[in-house]
Amino acid sequence: MKRTQVTSLSPGSADALLFDLGRVVLDIDFSKAIACWAGHAGCRPESIVARYVRDEAYRLHEVGKLSDADYFTSLRASLGIGISDAQFLEGWNAIFAGEMPDIGELLPRAAKQMPLYAFSNTNRPHVDYFSKEYADLLGHFRELYLSSSIGLRKPDAEAFDHVVAAIGVPAERIVFFDDLAENIEGARARGLTAVHVTSPRDVGNALKALGI
Repeated sequence: MKRTQVTSLSPGSADALLFDLGRVVLDIDFSKAIACWAGHAGCRPESIVARYVRDEAYRLHEVGKLSDADYFTSLRASLGIGISDAQFLEGWNAIFAGEMPDIGELLPRAAKQMPLYAFSNTNRPHVDYFSKEYADLLGHFRELYLSSSIGLRKPDAEAFDHVVAAIGVPAERIVFFDDLAENIEGARARGLTAVHVTSPRDVGNALKALGI
């Protein structure tokens, strides 16, 4: 897949920056959820990790069309463990592992020069958790476009079109940062300039190329 090189970014080439949250702004460690659930179920994490899949129930939960209780019921069946909703929720929110390196310095610096926005595939329990836990960091964004609120997910074209329209600047003037190749491809297909974040340095290098 073609990657946006920092040489294609230059001062004055963007009017807005759009960030994914997980693995771009907030560090994520899903093994913590598996370990938590396994602990409550009295089994080894390896016995359930292979059963966890991001299935249709997962996608419906992310666009607000499946309740938390119904999603946890689905997980209970697919993982084969009989733990409570509260125990599922404990593990579900245990995945957040702090800020990504340097992002706490990069966001406020960038926010002084142009508007920042976030676009994340997420769900209501995670939103409730990270909105409180990382309130100061997320305060640098003018708006957070969250799949569970807008009813649309990356990498769907309709999702990117919705966010571009809401931001109100041409797609090609928005620089989008995401760690997943499929989301980068989806963004580019809708005209956004996209930076595939594979290491913490990628965000800093792109901002430097933009003169930030």
